[in-house]
Amino acid sequence: MSDQFKYTAGFHNVGSYQVSSEPWLSSSITVPANSGTPLEISFPKITKFLIVRNDSGSSGDLRVGFSALGVQGAVNENYAILSGSESLSVDYRVKSVFLLSHTTTPQTASIVAGLTMIPPRNFGNWTGSSGVG
Repeated sequence: MSDQFKYTAGFHNVGSYQVSSEPWLSSSITVPANSGTPLEISFPKITKFLIVRNDSGSSGDLRVGFSALGVQGAVNENYAILSGSESLSVDYRVKSVFLLSHTTTPQTASIVAGLTMIPPRNFGNWTGSSGVG
């Protein structure tokens, strides 16, 4: 049998997104101040969904984006801002997420993700893409 017709997990494989996802969770993540380098959280597999929560309470806002340039806002502001105990819940397939404080003080965050069986090695780089970085 040729490898050309081998059924495997992948971006265009519907079954990869229909099955229950593998849980991934990290809490008490220290997010650097907006003068620092954005924190990249890389996932071991491509996500099916992603939830990011600002755990800093009323002490500050948090930027969430999909490239370092996007959350830095050097060229465009391609990030979402989470205030207080707000969270962002999206059904996106990503290999990583970038976090940066929106203020001059570090913040704290938590992330919950559902992972597919798709390895991240085939995923491209979105830096410079419209709406990302």
